[in-house]
Amino acid sequence: MPTSRPIDLLIVEDDDGFREMAAEWMRRKGHRVEEAANGQEALKHCERRHFQVAIFDMNMPGISGLELLQRLKSDNVDTEIIILTGQATVENAVEAMKLGACDYLTKPFPLSELEQRCRMADDRWLLHKENRQLKAVIERSLPETVMVGESAAMREIGRLIKRVGPTDKAVLIEGESGTGKELVARALHQVSDRADKPLVTINCAALPEQLVESELFGHEKGSFTGAVAAKTGLFEVADGGTLFIDEIGELPTSLQPKLLRVLEDGTLRRVGSHQERRVDVRIIAATNRDLAREVSDGKFREDLYYRINVMSIVLPPLRERGDDITMLINNFLGPDWEIEDNAMSALQSYAWPGNVRQLINALERATILADDQLITLEDLPHEVVDASGNGRGAANLVGVKRLDAIERAHIIEVLRQEKGNKARASRSLGIHRRKLYRLIDRFEIDEASYR
Repeated sequence: MPTSRPIDLLIVEDDDGFREMAAEWMRRKGHRVEEAANGQEALKHCERRHFQVAIFDMNMPGISGLELLQRLKSDNVDTEIIILTGQATVENAVEAMKLGACDYLTKPFPLSELEQRCRMADDRWLLHKENRQLKAVIERSLPETVMVGESAAMREIGRLIKRVGPTDKAVLIEGESGTGKELVARALHQVSDRADKPLVTINCAALPEQLVESELFGHEKGSFTGAVAAKTGLFEVADGGTLFIDEIGELPTSLQPKLLRVLEDGTLRRVGSHQERRVDVRIIAATNRDLAREVSDGKFREDLYYRINVMSIVLPPLRERGDDITMLINNFLGPDWEIEDNAMSALQSYAWPGNVRQLINALERATILADDQLITLEDLPHEVVDASGNGRGAANLVGVKRLDAIERAHIIEVLRQEKGNKARASRSLGIHRRKLYRLIDRFEIDEASYR
């Protein structure tokens, strides 16, 4: 069905009376219209501004409508073009459609028919844009992760998401690295009115400074060394949806005014272009810095800070989330895995300076090292084990050392009996060969000990 939204429209016609009448008709219908009397003027308009739909008269002095069409299509301008033609040039209009025009009208025609064709062309433009967005989102998408936790802090986060998500306001998510800021951004998007539109993510800390501008705003072919083709920026990819700017505190100061402008009026220019493009994007930003202090120190623009901080959500570190650690462990491992009590105790008592991300990495490592779907203390990272006193308590440290010495001596004796054959030794010990290798490393057993 035709859309009722206003269209950014360019009318290129050398008949001044008809052009002005058509432009006035379209403006009364709510569309944003620019006029050009010839192809040269049209090119200047296209350099300054982006149009969803353009209307070209076929026969104009200088640059003809057909030449203008070819020029724009060779530059990959994403504008739907309607050709106007006289009765004698229908064949040329058909040829124009083969070159990329979306429709043609034969003069004379009622202006209501022209507007209907423009709306159909705009629907086509919108469909193409959504296809480009979908392709870009699929290429950049990350596996979806479920938020887990029933601590008081996480219940408050859930309440804020339900309240803030549907408001369409800019949100600033603050918290230490690894606390799950991107998960909160995804949750905010999912409960918003934009949930069926793209959610696009950029991490300012993960890109060299010179690439951040190109990623956010796009660039034109030849705008800098290596720009071999025009590129759509993430603001355009996210048009109608949500853009999540992670680590916004890392955004170069030179780009902060450009970001502020998009937030204020929805307009942007690609790198190397004078053409204004209009986008409708909700901004969710995240930082592990104290942005208020950054503002005081002159490292972050105050006006931009207040633009992105309309609503604020502060994520607690994992060490302040109580029993959520146990829930996260069980959720990640699933029902097919078991974990020994001393290993669980070590995981629960560790401070987790890297927060949830560090916990997940530790559990991934443990599942790789574990035997028979059972995670033991030996499968955990050294920093987790050492921080917990080997999971047995400092008071038992002497006894632990004595047991370790007995276990080491037993392994050496079995290796000696099996003449160093680790496959046979692991079978005699009743353990997996991979675990035997870990014990050899842990007890620093060299071949001289059992030869």
